[in-house]
Amino acid sequence: MTTTTTGLLGIHHAALICSDYARSKDFYVRVLGLRILAENHRAARDSWKLDLALPDGGQLELFSFPSPPARPSRPEAQGLRHLAFRVAALEPFIERLARHGVECEPIRVDEYTGRRFTFFADPDDLPLELYEIG
Repeated sequence: MTTTTTGLLGIHHAALICSDYARSKDFYVRVLGLRILAENHRAARDSWKLDLALPDGGQLELFSFPSPPARPSRPEAQGLRHLAFRVAALEPFIERLARHGVECEPIRVDEYTGRRFTFFADPDDLPLELYEIG
């Protein structure tokens, strides 16, 4: 793949708004194992911003705001449908999630790629996917 100065190079980050900052921080750091890059409290907004590193160089930004509105429906609401994380093998990560009380849907197979995947949810019921690439 060649990189150019005029084209998109990839996704830098995805931003999530949570209802309970401490609970979501614990989930993404302790349960999913993401590394903290930066954590800042924005007093003027009564808001936290947590930058988390993904293993491939991408990032998740976790925000808190006072009284954010709930997501209207799951997962077919207009807008972002879900976030998918690449894993080498599903079962070890599913077991990790289970040890933390996180349930996954039954494993499915993508009808077009033949790859296996499953869905689970973060503390705010945001749909997250594990997509097996190994």
